[in-house]
Amino acid sequence: MSKLSLLAAAGVGYVLGARAGHERYEQIKAQAQKVARNPKVQDAAHQVQDTAATQAAAAASVVKDKVTDVASTAADKVKREASIQPAP
Repeated sequence: MSKLSLLAAAGVGYVLGARAGHERYEQIKAQAQKVARNPKVQDAAHQVQDTAATQAAAAASVVKDKVTDVASTAADKVKREASIQPAP
């Protein structure tokens, strides 16, 4: 179980188990919305999004090159094996 899902499960358990669960839920929800609307948080989220898009594009290029190389190597190996061993 990842740390994030563990924290989420703990948070849900806390909210559902609290005596004043609904009131506490509303407080947590209001605080989360306040944080999410914060311009600094939104700027950071946009920066992360841009960085992720850039890194994903770079990774896709590398993966494409690797897959092409591996496929070419595999095809060459199959051709060599086929030329060495005659078909039955």
